[in-house]
Amino acid sequence: MSFSFKRFLPHILVLVGFVVLSLAYFSPVLQGKKIFQSDIMHYIGMAQQQKEFAQATSEETYWTNSAFGGMPTYQLGVKYPHNYIKTLDLSLRFLPRPADYLFLYFLGFYILLLSLKVDFKLAALGALAFGFSTYLIIILGVGHNAKAHAIAYMPMVLAGIILTFRKKYILGFLLTAVALGLEIVANHFQMTYYLLFLVLVLGLAYLIDAYRKKVLPHFFKSVGILSVAAVLAVGLNATNIMATQEYAKESTRGESELTINPDGSPKEATSGLDKEYITEYSYGLAETFNLYIPKFMGGGNTEDIGKDSETYRTYVNMGASPIEALEVSKNAPMYWGDQPIVEAPAYVGAVIIFLFVLGLFLVKGRLKWWLVAGTVLSLLLSYGKNLGFLTDFFIDYVPLYDKFRAVSSIQVILELCIPVLGIFALVRLFNDFQKDDEKLKALTYTVAITAGLCMVFLLFKSSLFDFKSIRDQGIPEPLVEAIIKDRKSLFTTDTIRTLILVLLSAGTVYFFLKKRLSETLVVVAFTALILFDLISVNRQYVNADNFVSALQVDKPYRPNVADNEILKDKGHFRVLDMSSEGQRKPGRAAYFHNSLFGYHAAKLGRYNELMEFHIYNNNMNVLNMLNTKYIIAEDQGQIFPYTNTDANGNAWFVSELKQLADANAEIKALDSLDTKTKAVTTMSDLSSKPEVVRFQVDSTASIQLKEFQPNYLKYESNNPNDGFAVFSEIYYANGWNAYLDGNVVPHQRVNYVLRGMEVPIGNHTIEFKFEPEVVKTGSSIALGSSAILGILLLLGIFYHFKQLREES
Repeated sequence: MSFSFKRFLPHILVLVGFVVLSLAYFSPVLQGKKIFQSDIMHYIGMAQQQKEFAQATSEETYWTNSAFGGMPTYQLGVKYPHNYIKTLDLSLRFLPRPADYLFLYFLGFYILLLSLKVDFKLAALGALAFGFSTYLIIILGVGHNAKAHAIAYMPMVLAGIILTFRKKYILGFLLTAVALGLEIVANHFQMTYYLLFLVLVLGLAYLIDAYRKKVLPHFFKSVGILSVAAVLAVGLNATNIMATQEYAKESTRGESELTINPDGSPKEATSGLDKEYITEYSYGLAETFNLYIPKFMGGGNTEDIGKDSETYRTYVNMGASPIEALEVSKNAPMYWGDQPIVEAPAYVGAVIIFLFVLGLFLVKGRLKWWLVAGTVLSLLLSYGKNLGFLTDFFIDYVPLYDKFRAVSSIQVILELCIPVLGIFALVRLFNDFQKDDEKLKALTYTVAITAGLCMVFLLFKSSLFDFKSIRDQGIPEPLVEAIIKDRKSLFTTDTIRTLILVLLSAGTVYFFLKKRLSETLVVVAFTALILFDLISVNRQYVNADNFVSALQVDKPYRPNVADNEILKDKGHFRVLDMSSEGQRKPGRAAYFHNSLFGYHAAKLGRYNELMEFHIYNNNMNVLNMLNTKYIIAEDQGQIFPYTNTDANGNAWFVSELKQLADANAEIKALDSLDTKTKAVTTMSDLSSKPEVVRFQVDSTASIQLKEFQPNYLKYESNNPNDGFAVFSEIYYANGWNAYLDGNVVPHQRVNYVLRGMEVPIGNHTIEFKFEPEVVKTGSSIALGSSAILGILLLLGIFYHFKQLREES
């Protein structure tokens, strides 16, 4: 036992160091503060209704009415039964947010380098280089928590795969199953999808190596073991995967039935997202150098360049007051790249890129080539529309590629690969596989490339770039000239900064080769250089100013005059927030009301189309059928609630139901449809009936909502005739069941998004219950998978300790 403790002591100390560093960087969490993340603020608004329901009933609702008229909660942080892999994930994220994600960055990368047999000191150094990569810190600042979560587990998944290929079959299998299970539970399928690209590159490298070494049986055995691990990991997350897959088909990620746009023009046929939407965030070709020089393209969309800037002086000379000029200089438009919005440069680090280039010359074999291939593939795909032929090929022919947007985010792969090869440059530097003369030669080439690039930029910057941006349009010419000068100034300053860091890094390697520095001092020097390099940039964008009181984060919205007035009404209805605050904070109305709008990356596809065709155009017939009882309006800064007395209510009987040919006809019919008396449909229920079915609607006929919860609605109907009722609820076939007097009855989609059903003569109780079978089935699979993994883990631990006893 003493032997085991000594063996693990260095790793324990490293993990403690990671905890300390994570808390130190996000030190305000120690004061009880929380980071303010704009995306999380929107999420809190979207999830408030299901949170309140869970608190009141101790149950989960898989449907919310609070946003977009109603939608499943599958992508809103819902908790599923028997999701034990989530419990493990929460245990690993024991630190306060966002320090927990930074710790996960460190932990995952450390495990990856250990699996590659890197010494623990260098593995810790690599973890710091990865964890403090600027992009990974920036996404925590803006609230892309699920993305950060998934990225953090990527290295751990790779570690399990590598161990398996190293013939550590049991350990590799268990680590892969657990790590991939954690990766999937992070619930950012785009990042997991991108990880698959790197896994395929890694697998190809091992396949080529196995063929050359004539060990193909081992390769296929490893693939078989990893396949079983992957199946088990999927099983652990079965509920979320199955529910998401089911929902995706009905969401904006699925295939649309429409072949026209709102203006009547033909719509491009696609099974996923629109190509222009996918490539909106495409990395610029020249922007590549942001990875190496932080403000090569000016930094973020707005930068604080202070009083000493040309922008400040010019603005004052144009007649602005010093206060006005200072405000402008604090939010100067410095970014001049191709992307619409950039919070900060995706800076990997001058020091680690120097080591990466050194690794290109020192590292040999399979390891280098899969890392280089992953880096190049990631970079090329991040260019998006700026490398259209490649992007178009992937969108058109690579499965699922068209389901995700913001192609620039695939750079997370190179942000993982570059530090690995950079650390292996130090591994090769420290070992005796190559002579010192060869290492000096590699150092010379590296300096020539990295420092030489900086010199080219410094000498020829004005010839190579014009520093202009399309965002400069509309700005007075003298001010544009001043902004360009400031962009050049940032460019020059940061290029010199990178050059100095490169020379310091090169000097450290040189003095080691000349026996002036020990290995330990080299590790200390590079630790200091990497931490200074990355943290000094990160602090410009994510720092103590991002933290606020916990109350401000937990309850980010305060009711205004309109909200307070509407909240007095305890009925079931919808609200359309047209105020300026509502437009800036799309999750706000959902926090208090059942809103027509919201904030979500994958809305129900049909509802999204309804918004584009009708809601954005204020089609009152459509607003009425959605039971929009209140509209939050604004006049000269004053917010007030407008009561829409024409809203159709919760349900009503119609006198006419018309069968239309297709979705195009159905959505166009809503242009002028009197939704109070008529309804349209394209569903096949009426295929054997006349094109128009008419019903007699008596003045005494009524249908009233008696009870309502997010996942349950109860109506009482009274009609002296057979009738057809329309309900102002969003139709979603995969879970909503209709009951008539306790018996399941069919219902159908009408008016493009609503529910409708035939109601026989007399008095009846009608209920709608959200009972998704996918949750029941998935939970059973998750339970079985968890039991199998638990047994295998116990057997693995037993086998490990048995080996230790035999060795001792």
